[in-house]
Formats: sequence, structure tokens, C-alpha cells
Amino acid sequence: MRKPIIAGNWKMYKNLAEAVDFTQKLIPLVSGVTHCTILVCPPYPLLKDTADEACGTNIMVGAQNLYWEDEGAFTGEVSASMIKSVGCTYVIIGHSERRQYFCETDETVNKKLFAALKHNLLPVVCVGETLAEREKGDTFAVIEKQVKGAFSGLTEGHWQSIVIAYEPVWAIGTGKTATPEQAQEVHAFIRGLLPKNVAADIRILYGGSVKPENIKELMSKPEIDGGLVGGASLKPDRCAKIINYL
Repeated sequence: MRKPIIAGNWKMYKNLAEAVDFTQKLIPLVSGVTHCTILVCPPYPLLKDTADEACGTNIMVGAQNLYWEDEGAFTGEVSASMIKSVGCTYVIIGHSERRQYFCETDETVNKKLFAALKHNLLPVVCVGETLAEREKGDTFAVIEKQVKGAFSGLTEGHWQSIVIAYEPVWAIGTGKTATPEQAQEVHAFIRGLLPKNVAADIRILYGGSVKPENIKELMSKPEIDGGLVGGASLKPDRCAKIINYL
């Protein structure tokens, strides 16, 4: 049985006081939740304080990115060990905005994946097609290339730590959402690309304008194992409604 994950990606929002206030307000709203793993992913400067507030609760904290080297002269970058040391358990890798604006590739996603695994961070690896790619009928070809590139070189022991997020780029921050049927179709395709001995255990999240109004229908699909939530995760009450989708 795959335990769902509801992950909130704050992107480049909130200052320190806002992050602490959010976490303090979210804790009592979700304190009884056991049906899913709760994850919030703040910007780097807010990680430690958010993790400190969440310590001892059922809220996990993750980073939005990492660099693949352990240390060195890489100004502005943050390593997996640094992220781990401030209380994080997860890290998002290869988000479409990282690919679009910061030239990330399947190769760099793969390097970051191995860095996360080395330091026992659970990676949430993102894949997804653009609107142009979907309209050209290239969705499955794009997804297959990204999945094979991201997970190249993984051994059997690595797979138990992997989480995948399917995020159709055309549905991120646009208010558009892939229909539950469209998401189910791509999730099933992704699962079919994974090694047969682990495929049934890998959690695949949907990301793309997830909100309280559509989470229950999305979660009704058998291949959807949670949500990677953007804008709707920024307010405690709306975030809690998504978490409490049952």
C-alpha cells in the first residue's frame, strides 16, 4: 500500500516571520492526520526555522533544490548535507521552473538525485511536458526521456527512497488542471516505465494547480499517490483542506 504524500512547494514566497506563523497555524489543523505524509518545502533561508517549528509533529520539511557536490567553491549553491543538517528529510529535484529558468537537464537532475540519496534525503523528482509538447502529441516521448534520464544508473536498493511528481508544465500556476483522467493516464505510463519489481511501490504525485476543489477527485484515481501543491499551499487553511481531502 502506497501512503500518499501531500507536499506544499512554497516556491519564492514568505519571509521568516511568515514561515513561522504558517507552520504554527498549520500544525493544529492537521495534527490528527495519519492517512498521508505531510510535507512543506520552503525557500532555503526558511528551512531551519520551519523544521524547528515542525519538530515533533507530523509535518515533514524539504528543500526545493540542491547542488550535486558535497562542498566546494560553488557560490550560491547549497549541498545535500547542508539541507540534511537543518532538519530536512525531503528535497524536490528537477522542478519544471528549474528546468525552464535555470537550464536544468535530465543529466543534472540525475546528479542531484544521487547526491540526495547519498545523504539520505528522499528525492521528489519532477517530470512533465509543456503545452506545446502535449499539443504535438509528444507527452509520452517527453516523459519517457525525462524518466530514463533522471533515474539512469539507479540500483535496486535506491528505488525504495524515490518519489516522482508528474507536473504538466501547462497546468502550473495557470489555473488549468489536467483532468483526473489525463493525470491517471500519464501516471500509469510513468509506472510502466519503472522496474517491474518496484513499480507498484513507487509513489507518483500530481502537480499542476492542485487545490481544495479538485484534490478529492484527483486522489480517487488509483495511480495518483498525492499532490505537489504550489499556490494553494501558501495559506494554512487551504493547505489543510488539501491535506484533509478524505
